[in-house]
Amino acid sequence: METENYTRVTEFVLTGLSQTREVQLVLFVIFLSFYLIILPGNVLIIFTIRYDAHLTSPMYFLLANLAFLDIWYSSVTAPKMLVDFFAERKIISFRGCIAQLFFLHFVGASEMFLLTVMAFDRYAAICRPLHYAIIMNRRLCCVLVACSWLGGFVHSIIQVALIIHLPFCGPNELDSYFCDITQVVRIACANTFPEELVMIFSSGLISVVCFIALLLSYAFLLSMLKKHSGSGESTSRAMSTCYSHMTIVVLMFGPSVYIYARPFDAFSLDKIVSVFHTVIFPLLNPIIYTLRNKEVKIAMRKMVNKHILCKEK
Repeated sequence: METENYTRVTEFVLTGLSQTREVQLVLFVIFLSFYLIILPGNVLIIFTIRYDAHLTSPMYFLLANLAFLDIWYSSVTAPKMLVDFFAERKIISFRGCIAQLFFLHFVGASEMFLLTVMAFDRYAAICRPLHYAIIMNRRLCCVLVACSWLGGFVHSIIQVALIIHLPFCGPNELDSYFCDITQVVRIACANTFPEELVMIFSSGLISVVCFIALLLSYAFLLSMLKKHSGSGESTSRAMSTCYSHMTIVVLMFGPSVYIYARPFDAFSLDKIVSVFHTVIFPLLNPIIYTLRNKEVKIAMRKMVNKHILCKEK
């Protein structure tokens, strides 16, 4: 009997961001505009770094990977959310829910590990400038990026393994616009305290520890820059880079700590924080970085002008 109950739920119903038709249309226009404007900007960052001969530093290689992960991360939830604004019943199959959950945590955890790699890159550039090129060679950069992806994959597999064996035999409504462990665990027909505890440890505690460690590391680097260097252009550039990285760390880890580092009970701000965490901030992260980086802005301007002039001719 229990086995039959376990397979009874084959789809989940999403409540979405709003039940009011007018509000849904307004939100659709806002999110679609944002997605269509910012997404090409991130693609432009990737192509600029890939094809500009002056942007060969490991820092830019890691930034291009960050932009790629951010595009993928926001694309896990945004397209379905936009389509569901016009759906009477917002439905996602059980397999679709598991797939969305898997890719969300896969890419999200990979990005967190990549931000840690970027902090190490800044440490090597600032504290070991004479050996920076040797330490952060292309081979090591590729290995670190691959390890970030592998770490994200392992983390996501753990989340899926904990979710997929739970029994879902009754309610199938998720109070959200996408599938995540915090909503799915709430409607399982079993005592989920052990699974929830493991998830809080694997997602929440890791987020808190990495968040604090990264902030402390960048604070240390900034203090070193202020103490041991003057007001040269290279110093101001390094400080600007550290401030940009700190901003990205706060935007990425802040909502993650709020969502996963606590019991999975429903709170009024959950949907708002989730929107910023899964759609807004991921697309803004590389843009925030490039706004404080003159080299990338100049390279992007050259690339845009080059293609525009070619089209005009």
